[in-house]
Parts: sequence; structure tokens; C-alpha cells
Amino acid sequence: MPKVSYFYDGATAQKHFGPGHPMKPQRLRLTHELVLSFEIDRHMDVLQSRAASASELARFHTAEYIDFLERVAPTHTGTVDNNPGSGMPSSHNATVDELASRFNIGEHTDCPLFAGLFDFCRTSCGASIDGAARLNAGEADICINWSGGLHHAKKGEASGFCYANDIVLAILELLRVHARVLYIDIDIHHGDGVEEAFYCSNRVFTCSFHKFGDFFPGTGDLADCGAEEGLGYTANFPLKDGLDDTSFVQCFRPVIQKIVDVYDPGAIVLQCGADSLAGDRLGVFDLSVKGHASAVEFCRALGRPLLVLGGGGYTLNNVARCWAYETALLAGVPIEDKIPRTDRFYDYYAPSHSLFALSLDRQARDDGHRDQNSNAYVTSVRDTILARLDEIKGPPSVAIQSVPPSLASS
Repeated sequence: MPKVSYFYDGATAQKHFGPGHPMKPQRLRLTHELVLSFEIDRHMDVLQSRAASASELARFHTAEYIDFLERVAPTHTGTVDNNPGSGMPSSHNATVDELASRFNIGEHTDCPLFAGLFDFCRTSCGASIDGAARLNAGEADICINWSGGLHHAKKGEASGFCYANDIVLAILELLRVHARVLYIDIDIHHGDGVEEAFYCSNRVFTCSFHKFGDFFPGTGDLADCGAEEGLGYTANFPLKDGLDDTSFVQCFRPVIQKIVDVYDPGAIVLQCGADSLAGDRLGVFDLSVKGHASAVEFCRALGRPLLVLGGGGYTLNNVARCWAYETALLAGVPIEDKIPRTDRFYDYYAPSHSLFALSLDRQARDDGHRDQNSNAYVTSVRDTILARLDEIKGPPSVAIQSVPPSLASS
């Protein structure tokens, strides 16, 4: 049985993006309560998430951007005052509004300022970094951080509800020990921030399965496959509305198995955005809980050090159902369909109180038009990706070099 570490922070689950915002950290608390209700926690090391330092975040993000996140608050007006103790450069002569616009944060963006924003960033990143460090040290075979997976954040810019890219920071930690890391993204949105960070590197293979077309963030074309030393080490599987379990398995398993066979990653990072579930408030796919979890189950069976992260997901009770079930799968704990009666949140799952009966925040499509990903389309895209993988002659080698200090020990 694999050793599983699970990270959670109650304060992070209580953060609030603002009235009407679809990103609701309370989904983390709902997930955690189900984990406790099903007693999955008894089969894992349950760890308090650590807050990463500003200098750790600056291993990927620009110092000026982290400085802004650290010192700004929703009530701030005027200029950003220099903080001598921060160790970061000041933003002299720049107003909060000017900096917020530059960093894509604020009232007129999808990344609002809210109370505790920097703590939210620090804790989601700290847990992912520490999960990677535990894998590196052999203290765990699988690490789970549902507060992570914030894949849209760029080096100096917030995007798509994501402010700090915990995934990139975790991968940088894994690269201390592993010559090659495979990143897999099953969020309905393209994992653009992670892809961009490693697009020219052959040490990280990024593979994203996502809705493509007139859909945020608009990236992730099949033709995008890396550049320079990273040419061939990016794979994008663009998908259409209504992706169901059958089509997803057709997409996922052959591609991931081929990448593992050819690339031979030392570790795998799996982003499990739950907005690809049926009925999601912002999604257009139709995966069931078990269909979504089939990716988790497949990656677990590969037997590589595995870091599992959250991501999108905007119908709260469905996110909790999915991530609790996937936690059970990773921990090797069989659980029943019926959600145990508890004092907290039980009514969120009415009327069925089923782990697998998803609530629908949008109307289901007509049966004849549910999955627009025809067998011919899926086969064509899959075969194109597999053919490109055939062009990779073997895993890239990495020159022997000194191991940098751990992010987790900074």
C-alpha cells in the first residue's frame, strides 16, 4: 500500500473571493469533512499546510509581483509603501491601481483583491512545495493538496482565479531530485501557466486535456508542442463540449501511457480540476465522478512518485464528492456510495446523499448532442499526439550537476 500524505489548512478553506465570485475555497472544507466522514484520514498522514515564504514564491514569480501581493489589501488606496523588512524592491511612484492593472488583479478582473489573499497564496504553494519535498525524500509515495493546482498564474500576472502558481514551484522542487517530471492537467481549462513556464524545457513534459475554442484561456492548440529544447515535450488534447467518460478514457490512457513509456518521468504531477465534471457551474464537459477519477486511478497504478493537486470546480458539492472519492482511491480505501450522516454539511448532498449522483448547475444537453467529441475526432487527435511521441527517441538525459537547496527548507 502506498504511503499517502494529505495537506489541509482550515483557514485557507475560509477565505472568500467576494460576493458572486465562482471560486469558493469552502469547497476545501466540504472535501475535508467528507474525508473525515468516510474515515479516509485514518489511512494517510494528515498534515497542516505550511505557508511558503515570499522568497520561495519568488523562485518563479517576479519579486515586484510578490511584493505587491504581500503588501496590498482590499482597503489600500494611494501608493504602495515600501516595506523595508520584505527584502523585495519597492514600487516607488506607482499607485495601487496602476500596479493592480499591471498584474491583472482587482475589481475589473477575474482575480479580485480579498482579505487574506497573500496568506491564501502562501499556503496553497507551501503545501504543494512540501508535498514535492516529501516525495523527494521518500517520506511519501503520493501527496495530495486540494488547495493547489492553480495553473493559470504567470510569472508576473494573475489569471483565471489564480495568483501564485503552486504547480510550477512544486515541479521546481521535484527537479532537484528527478531528471524528468510529467505534468498532467485534466481541468476543463488549459493549463497555460504551467505550459508557458516549461515550454522550452525538456525536463518537464506538460500534457493538458481541455475544452478548446471560444473558451478561457483560449490556448492549448494541438499544434502547440514545445519549442527549442522543449520541442516535442508538450502535448495538448483540445476537446469539444460534452466530453463523457468513454471519450475521456479513449483520450487519456493511451496518451499518458505512451508518454510514460517514452519519457520515463521520475515523478508525476496531476492537476485534478473538477470543473470537467457534469453540471459544473462554469464547465461544459459531462464526466462522472468515477470517469474523472479514472485518471487518478490510472496515474496511481503507474507507480511513480505522485503529487495530486486541485484546480477548478465551481459546483461545491460536486467538487467535494469528486476529491473525496479520489482521496479514497489514492489511499486505497474502499468507500460506499451513501454519504455518512454528520452534523455538518449533510444537507449539501440532498436529496440523494449519494457520493456519485452529481448536482447539475446547468441543464443537461439533449441526448443526441451530449458528447460532441466523435470517435473519429478523438482518434485523430490521439493518433497525432502518439505519432509525435514516436519521434522522441528516448528520454532526454540531464548533465550531472549540484543539487540546489530545497525550496521547502528555504
